[in-house]
Amino acid sequence: MRIHRLDIVAFGPFATPQHIDFDHLSAQGLFLLNGATGAGKTSILDAICFALYGSVPGARQEGKRLRSDHAAPGVEPRVVCEFSARGRHFEVTRSPAWDRPSARGRNGFTTQQAKTLLRERVAGSWEEKSSRNDEVGAELSDVLGMDREQFTRVVMLPQGDFAAFLRSKANDRLDLLQKLFGTQRFEAVERQLLQQAAEATRAVQDNASELKLLLDRVAAEQDQLDLPAAAASALGEPERESEPQPGQEPEAWLSGVEAEVLAEWKRRQDEAANAESVSTRLMEQFQDAQEKSLRHGRLSAATQRRVLLELAAPRAMENKEMLAKHRRAAVLSGQLEAVDSAASKVKAAQVRVAGVRGKLGAAGLEAANPGMALETIKANSAVLEARLPDEQRLEAIAVRLATMSDDVADHQASAAASASVLEQLRLDVSTVELEIQPLEPLADKLTELEREAAEAAELVEIVARHATVSEELDGITRKHLQARSTSQDLRQQWLDVRELRLANAAGELAASLRSGQPCAVCGSEEHPQPAAAVQSALSLAQDEEAAKERFEASEEALGRLTEQLSSTAQVLAGLVAQGGSTDAAEARAKRASAREAVAAARKAAEELEKLRARHEALGKRIALVQQDHDGSANAAAQASSAVQLLQEQCDALEAELAGLREGFPSLRERLEALTAERKLLQEAVDAERHLDQAKQAGEDAAASLGKALTESGFTTADEARREILSPADVVGLEKDLSDFEAESSRLDELFAGEDLVLAAKEAARSELPLAEAALAESRILASHAADDARAKALSAGLAGKSADTVARLAKEYRTLAEAGREPRSRAHLLAELADTLRGSGDNNYRMSLNTYVLAARLEQVAIAASERLVAMSDGRYTLEHTDAKAARGAKSGLGLEVVDEWTGQRRDTSTLSGGESFMASLSLALGLADVVQQEAGGVDIETLFVDEGFGSLDDQSLEQVMDALEGLRDGGRVVGLVSHVAEMKQRITNQLQVIKGRHGSSVKISEAVPA
Repeated sequence: MRIHRLDIVAFGPFATPQHIDFDHLSAQGLFLLNGATGAGKTSILDAICFALYGSVPGARQEGKRLRSDHAAPGVEPRVVCEFSARGRHFEVTRSPAWDRPSARGRNGFTTQQAKTLLRERVAGSWEEKSSRNDEVGAELSDVLGMDREQFTRVVMLPQGDFAAFLRSKANDRLDLLQKLFGTQRFEAVERQLLQQAAEATRAVQDNASELKLLLDRVAAEQDQLDLPAAAASALGEPERESEPQPGQEPEAWLSGVEAEVLAEWKRRQDEAANAESVSTRLMEQFQDAQEKSLRHGRLSAATQRRVLLELAAPRAMENKEMLAKHRRAAVLSGQLEAVDSAASKVKAAQVRVAGVRGKLGAAGLEAANPGMALETIKANSAVLEARLPDEQRLEAIAVRLATMSDDVADHQASAAASASVLEQLRLDVSTVELEIQPLEPLADKLTELEREAAEAAELVEIVARHATVSEELDGITRKHLQARSTSQDLRQQWLDVRELRLANAAGELAASLRSGQPCAVCGSEEHPQPAAAVQSALSLAQDEEAAKERFEASEEALGRLTEQLSSTAQVLAGLVAQGGSTDAAEARAKRASAREAVAAARKAAEELEKLRARHEALGKRIALVQQDHDGSANAAAQASSAVQLLQEQCDALEAELAGLREGFPSLRERLEALTAERKLLQEAVDAERHLDQAKQAGEDAAASLGKALTESGFTTADEARREILSPADVVGLEKDLSDFEAESSRLDELFAGEDLVLAAKEAARSELPLAEAALAESRILASHAADDARAKALSAGLAGKSADTVARLAKEYRTLAEAGREPRSRAHLLAELADTLRGSGDNNYRMSLNTYVLAARLEQVAIAASERLVAMSDGRYTLEHTDAKAARGAKSGLGLEVVDEWTGQRRDTSTLSGGESFMASLSLALGLADVVQQEAGGVDIETLFVDEGFGSLDDQSLEQVMDALEGLRDGGRVVGLVSHVAEMKQRITNQLQVIKGRHGSSVKISEAVPA
């Protein structure tokens, strides 16, 4: 990476544009960056760092004030750096955030955000790469291969930091080395291994928990069977343990429990089989005795039922004969009922006919032939019913005719009223339009007038502020001129005293001359005319220091006034840009005029708004009234036409219906009268027809009954009626007869059954059943035996289930234990490895992996640094890395020792003198730069800056250090030295001088002639 050009504008102490051509400056490979204290040497390095990374090193970034205070208010701060790296040529331009004077802002400034532009030279022309801060930062980081922290340690070697690094403790060195070499990935490896070890340990713990759970479940099955107590009781031994004892293998304990559970299951199976055999035998004995007792009971009951059946036999025969006669008479019941019903209907029909004929006579109707009269009335009624809708339509037309006549009058009145209102509303609209016309032009200018009034008011304020700031600026200007004059006088006084001290130096030197001894200046042993001293050196030095302090104090006061003057001038410039130089009376007159115009326009706008609202309301009212007028006129015309049409229809219908009424007020009333006569005639016709039907039915029923009596064996109808029984009697007789026959059949079946035959034989042989008490005792013995058999079968089932469960759990335990062997071994290995990488466990040096890697890098740095320190110290000193074990268990690995080749002794770096510390820290910085450069991907660092520290060296050491620095130029590298040492100015011809001035610093490239 080589820097070719640097342009600085309004950055740091540089107010005016500064151009630095590093290609020209570094023609000899070594140049000196010098200048007075505070001139801006470090600011040049800051500008390079800011251009490449967008920030400056260390604590200076926290100030966040990169723009030059000496620059003009409107000048934009900017840094342009042209460089090449990895075979590519770039130009990066950056501007920090700054406050630009604003023409309209009330506070006088507008904040400008930071800007960045990256260009690359391709085929002889510049091509823009990006103008986004983040994209440019990513591109440059990739090209340079270093972050800002590494860049400031490798390219800009800060001697103070490395001197502190040389004397610091191991933990302090760790932070810097880790930032430079980026070994966070090794810490990530430590964390990952620690996490893997924790995960493996958790897996082993989970496996152990699962194994413990399986053992607990086996112990629970063992406790459920009460196996230890049962086994001890069976063998006459103490109770066994229900879980593995310390030192006992769980698998051996599992095998023992599995064997015990199987043995217990076999024993309980045998007990259950014996109990089942005894229960079966006792139950069979009870069932045999119970069946024999039941058989003999059934035989005794059947014998008693047979005796009762024989006693009821005669009554059953009588009932059977009565039911036979009833069934023959019941066949004739239908004919008998038909004859009786026909006689009753004839009598009822005769009574009805007589009554209807009496009603006809009372109504004045003909009773001799009611059928013909009925047909005539039906014909007349049909005609009237057909014309009833016409009469209803006539009534509806009359009602509508009256309603429509009223509507015609209402609509005509409404139309007349609407016309009157319309005329008045149109007159009102014309009046409002005349009032609106003169107000519209004035109201349209309201927004523009308000803006002009606001600008006029703001201008009055700006003019007032301009007057105030102008007075302040005049006062500050007078103070500044006076302070500058005072500072110049004090500076001249200081220079005069200094010149006097320098002139007096010859007298002081002459005072030390001795005859015959060489002069320290010319070397002559003769001193013909020694200079005379005016004043003592101590007094002149004190006077010079006092004059210098007075001058510096005046410079500080002048600087404060300059800043105040610049700030006030910027504010005044902003106010002038906003019109602050306008006459105050003129500004106030404009403001008053603008306010009056705004008030008049605002009043016109308010009046115009009211008139427009009234005009809009009148328009809406006219539209509504016009709509009502048109509707009323149309409705009146339509209603008049409808009235005329309805009147014509009403007259035609009235003429057609007048002949059909025959004296009745309406067709409906005449139809109601005909309906009443029709009803009487229809009733007479129906009564005569029913009488004829009843007489014919009586004759048919009598003929059918006579024929049926002859066939059924009865002589007369009365005889047949006497043999018919009531339904209840019939049901009772049939039930008694059915019960008798059913009981007889059942008894025959019972006595033919095997149980009663066997019981009869046993009774004949005097083999009687057991007594009730003996039978109950047999039942109790069988029940107890069955309960005992069920309990032992259940116990055997539980033991079998436990045996299966124990076998399954033992198999799961062995499988899980086998699966956990590898994770346990892996967890142990990972735990030991993680402890070692963290610097604990068997790691006696307590050196973590990250520290180990950094120790290797530090060893490389020490070797690279020793190559230069040997040359600088005339072969006396070398730096060596030490990983000696630290005291009190502290972590080791990042120790540094200096080896004194003259004495062969090793000692701590803190024992070096000031000059020796400078040489060691410079060597360390150069060595670290070489190693970091290799770590950064082999980026070739062709431009290198070395900071202050040369003043602590004697002449010989300075000579050796310069020889080492000149060796850095090998391979085309450019080295810039930052120093105040006069010897350096004489030895290095190419120099970049930073010149400090009251209005900012400037740079100049000079080529000095060697002395």
